[in-house]
Amino acid sequence: MIDILYRTRQKENLDKDVLNFLSSLNEDVNILSYDILGTQAHCLMLNKIGILTSDELSKILSSLSKIKYESKNKEMIQNLPSKDELFLSEDIHELIESIVIQDIGIDIGGKMHTGRSRNDQVILDVRMKLRDDVINICELIINIIKSLIEKSKEHTNTIISLYTHLQQAQIGTVSHYLLSYSFNLLRDLERLSSSFEKINLSPLGSCAIGGTGIPIDRNYTASLLGFQGLVENSIDATSSRDSMIQYLSFLSILMSTLSRIAEDFILWSTSEFNYIELSDRYSSTSSVMPQKKNPDPLEIIRSRTSIVIGMLISSFSLVKNLPSGYHRDLQDLKPLLSNSATIVKESLLIMKGIIDTFKVNKKNTLHSANKSYGVSLDIAEQIVIKYNIPFRKVHKLIGTLVQHAVKNKNILLSQISKEDVNKILKFTDIQIDLEELMVILKDTTPEKSILFRNSYGSPNPMQQKDMVNSIEKSLLVYCKVLSQRKELLHAALDNLEKEVILNTNVNSEKNNEI
Repeated sequence: MIDILYRTRQKENLDKDVLNFLSSLNEDVNILSYDILGTQAHCLMLNKIGILTSDELSKILSSLSKIKYESKNKEMIQNLPSKDELFLSEDIHELIESIVIQDIGIDIGGKMHTGRSRNDQVILDVRMKLRDDVINICELIINIIKSLIEKSKEHTNTIISLYTHLQQAQIGTVSHYLLSYSFNLLRDLERLSSSFEKINLSPLGSCAIGGTGIPIDRNYTASLLGFQGLVENSIDATSSRDSMIQYLSFLSILMSTLSRIAEDFILWSTSEFNYIELSDRYSSTSSVMPQKKNPDPLEIIRSRTSIVIGMLISSFSLVKNLPSGYHRDLQDLKPLLSNSATIVKESLLIMKGIIDTFKVNKKNTLHSANKSYGVSLDIAEQIVIKYNIPFRKVHKLIGTLVQHAVKNKNILLSQISKEDVNKILKFTDIQIDLEELMVILKDTTPEKSILFRNSYGSPNPMQQKDMVNSIEKSLLVYCKVLSQRKELLHAALDNLEKEVILNTNVNSEKNNEI
């Protein structure tokens, strides 16, 4: 039995309640595998500079490999003999080191922490997890954009009212609407992807705050772990968390995009709108009302957006008054990062499933558009083009026609009688042919409205086709970037694994020779 590793000055062990209060072991399950990888790389480096002999390295790597194997079951920490003082650890770093020392002894195991601190160790683990999460989330965003594009192709000509202030505004298409969120998510993808390069820098070797006198090779460990460079300043490396907070802010913006989509789908699936119907697989029901088909998954996405934003605000509050250097407060940033990532991943998966499976009630969307006055601007613009009349005058004319239609039981503009149109026209100083005006009023349908508008980015089918091409080209670029990042990380970690196996086998070969 050995004493608890890190309590050399204190004569007494931590109070049990204090230990429970300080311990991050339950949360550290999320970074356990990364801590082992980081320790393997660090020990390989210690061997390279002569701190560890090949035999010592082999024994440490062998012990770490056993922990790695056992840790694949996440119940490892819960199943540890809690009564044993050895396992009264404050975090995963102390726990792993304790297990290794118990396994191979302190004379060898006690060397593995040479030239590093928990301060650079923990941020190393966090950065490694975050870069994996960034890649994973970016892939999920790409998948959901692809789903939006495929759905939009099905509804290039599906008419729907576009809304401002939740009032029917202009005529659009379901495709145009879905593509709008594709572009929004593309920006979310761009933001999140950009965070990878800031996160993928190694802090290992910065030690507690001011570096170390051990002749370590920071570039070597960074290379083994797949980092593209170093966080240069040791104070910055161990105490700064701005890259993590930026990452959380990007997740919050992404969730706000998903929440807005959710809100639209919730409204559109109501009996009053009845624009879309959610799949039974993505709907809930009532315990007492058998007719209910509730959009609960969308409501949870909307709710969890608030939780992710709350965790972002918590992270700001957590760091805003910290002096330079590492402080235990930063421990509480870990669950904010991992919980936010979990929520985002789950939300993206659920939203993709909803997009893939919801059905559009085309008759209802068209009927609603036909009943609206969404063609009013199109009518006004045709008059402006044909007669070169100031838009403001035409605006007043069409507004008066709409007012008349509403007062007459909400009839369509095309249903206003010729006589009434002529009366209204006489009260203006607009000189246009009555017959031509009647033709414009009767011919401007929602379908023709879409074709009339051909400005860049409009719902015109040709514009939608160009938008799809633009988004797909952008996705190809990001898919390539993600593929390259994954390949580089896999290559680095595969090489690390080979080095671990090679250096572990050194001891086995020596034993065989004996």
